[in-house]
Amino acid sequence: MSEEIRSRILAAAARVYAQYGFRGATTRLIAAEAGVNEVTLFRTFGSKADLLQAMLASHVSATAVPIILDDQDNPERALTEWCATLLEYLRGHSHLIRKTIAEAEERPDAACAACEGPNSAAASLVLYLERLREEGRADSEPDLHTAISMFMSALFGDALYRDIMPESFPQPVEAAPAQYVKTFMRAVGLRATSLPVRSRQRVAGTRRRSR
Repeated sequence: MSEEIRSRILAAAARVYAQYGFRGATTRLIAAEAGVNEVTLFRTFGSKADLLQAMLASHVSATAVPIILDDQDNPERALTEWCATLLEYLRGHSHLIRKTIAEAEERPDAACAACEGPNSAAASLVLYLERLREEGRADSEPDLHTAISMFMSALFGDALYRDIMPESFPQPVEAAPAQYVKTFMRAVGLRATSLPVRSRQRVAGTRRRSR
């Protein structure tokens, strides 16, 4: 089986699944959409479940997962660029994520596969902020994981439901990444300035003693 036909079947499966979900995405519909017969489909993938699992894996891996750059001199810039890229990534995969979330109770593996990219992006954010804490650029007291959970939930909501509830999200859409990041930075005690927290504390102490 040629790679071109395999790719065509996977692309067809993505379109049919996004419209009908797992139960409605019959092999007959997928084969017709791909312009092949069902025998070819089963010979290539074995079963509908295996086909749709391969489709999710290929669709998620087709676009690079946004990983935050290790820019510690300007965290606000790094976070805003990462946030904008992640929102674009989520919007590009929103049709599949919506379907897999809707069917999560019945097919949890599919939901996990669709969310693998966002989970990797969130993991890179955790590592980045932990490095900033070690450098003294962010406060150590805030609950980092809860703040990240709320931040990621806001991005998911924006990407998946802005078209349905536009008034619920920052306007205009181009300004959303910067607004999300400013709120998130306050939540984790991260300042826009590049001066480390400990250095600012020493400067403040010196000023008090000089008075």
